[in-house]
This record gives sequence, C-alpha cells and structure tokens, in this order.
Amino acid sequence: MLAYQNRFHGHSSLRYVFKNGETIRSRVVTLRYTNNKHRKQSRFSVSISKKVFKSAVKRNRVRRRVYEVVRLVLPELTGVYDVVFIVTSPDLLTMEHPELKDCVLRSLTEAGLLSE
Repeated sequence: MLAYQNRFHGHSSLRYVFKNGETIRSRVVTLRYTNNKHRKQSRFSVSISKKVFKSAVKRNRVRRRVYEVVRLVLPELTGVYDVVFIVTSPDLLTMEHPELKDCVLRSLTEAGLLSE
C-alpha cells in the first residue's frame, strides 16, 4: 500500500489538479498531473467512477493494485508532483500485473514524470 504521506487528503487539492493539471490519456487510464512546489513528496490518487464499477469491492481492488505499482516506481520520479489516475475501463480489474505495471509506467513516462 502507498504510504499515507503519498496520498491525497481532502477534495480541495484534487480540485486544483483537475482544474490546472495536464492530461495524458491511454486506453484504460487517464493521468492528470501538476507540479507541486509546496510539498516535499509527491501525492497520488486513483479515481474510479461508479459507472466503471458498481461494486465498491471492485473499485477498491483496482485502487490497491494501482497504488502498489506507484509505490514500486515512486523512487524513480524526477520531481514532486500531484498525480491523479482516472480509471476509464473495467479491463483494469482483470489485467495481469505486468500489463498493469506497463500501462502505468507508460503513462508516467509519457508525462515526463519518470527518469529514463
């Protein structure tokens, strides 16, 4: 699980990312991010609509899976960012871990958040 200090808390900071952040889209996930000069550590959030998964159990499972991938690549980030993953496809639930990791890494690399 991702550490407490690396997760969002409250809606106002999420609102800031949605309003001012840049967007990267892929087949299963949309990435919104913005640089954060006021923090020492990056923060991440995973947003899943009830339209994608009606069941909270499935939404939480996908959230935990994405947080685990982020936890593993966190030391490779180039700076301090606020990042929101918006899940747009139910395929993420049944996706194998290497494929999920590749999808998340591709989105982060395309955004320029990861070192090569």
